Amino acid sequence: MPLTLDDFDYHLPPELIAQAPLPERSASRLLALDEGQPVDLSFTDLPERLRAGDLLVFNDTRVIHARLHGTKDSGGQVEVLVERAVGPHEALAQVRASKSPRAGSRLRLAEAFEVEVLGRVGEFFHLRFPAGEDLFELLERHGKLPLPPYIRRAAGDADESRYQTVFAREPGSVAAPTAGLHFDDALLARLKARGVKLAWLTLHVGAGTFQPVRVDDLGEHQMHAERYVIPAETVAAIAETRAAGGRVIAVGTTSMRALEAAAQDGPLAAGAGETDIFILPGFHFQVVDGLVTNFHLPKSTLLMLVSAFAGMGAIRRAYAHAVAQGYRFFSYGDAMFLTRNPDAEHDAV
Repeated sequence: MPLTLDDFDYHLPPELIAQAPLPERSASRLLALDEGQPVDLSFTDLPERLRAGDLLVFNDTRVIHARLHGTKDSGGQVEVLVERAVGPHEALAQVRASKSPRAGSRLRLAEAFEVEVLGRVGEFFHLRFPAGEDLFELLERHGKLPLPPYIRRAAGDADESRYQTVFAREPGSVAAPTAGLHFDDALLARLKARGVKLAWLTLHVGAGTFQPVRVDDLGEHQMHAERYVIPAETVAAIAETRAAGGRVIAVGTTSMRALEAAAQDGPLAAGAGETDIFILPGFHFQVVDGLVTNFHLPKSTLLMLVSAFAGMGAIRRAYAHAVAQGYRFFSYGDAMFLTRNPDAEHDAV
């Protein structure tokens, strides 16, 4: 029987949605699955779950100050959330206003500069920013950090560091690759000392990651596209890990999506691209053997992804256990460690 959106629903008490980070990054809990059964751990136990020769692949994207407030040339209020840069001085953005701005109109943002509305690209507005300054530097100076919609407060000073990974390098995301938020320098050093190798890629997370699935027939859902870059060094590290019998562990669904997308049309290769890959139960994974991930929203594409990876039954048990045990959910919440369940490929939409 075909799967529907309701197959990926679960009850989540609102009080379990983490509203702020813990005092220490690695103080989170870690829920692992042993033969499909949940096991309660601390995130600092992760090195003991890994073996010498395993490879962790991290996403080194950096969250930009993508949220801006301002006014239309007619005087109406606007809120702009930059989705992605499409040139040195142009970007696609979500624009919230009582009436959508017209092509050719101008918006004054942060009481500091103006942008021109060039038109629409799907659900986004195409904006031209001032030519005299670097786009990301302009956003860094005048924009605000865009916390997820389920965090019911404005971003504060602590979020400037805590909603970035310690290894964030490449600016371009409007949401953090949240599985990476649990790693601090001490934990990374412990992993290296254990013989676990580290590698990097970049996938810039778009605001579409928070968009709900609005169709019951999952085959009709269109994923948002995201840009990624996989360096040659990472492809070589994956090949060496495979040859030596080690496992490839994606840190976050963003790392997984980049790796699996890049291997869809042949062997994994280095390079840049865009992906709108939609990973559902029945998907054949070709690169990733393990996954470190946070807990995901009910009926979300990311919950479908982890169900495809670990098995729908195992994920349902794990989430029910996490709710019963009071785990913290979503971006600032706790984490899971999953290994690929080959039987999950027999599930089908």
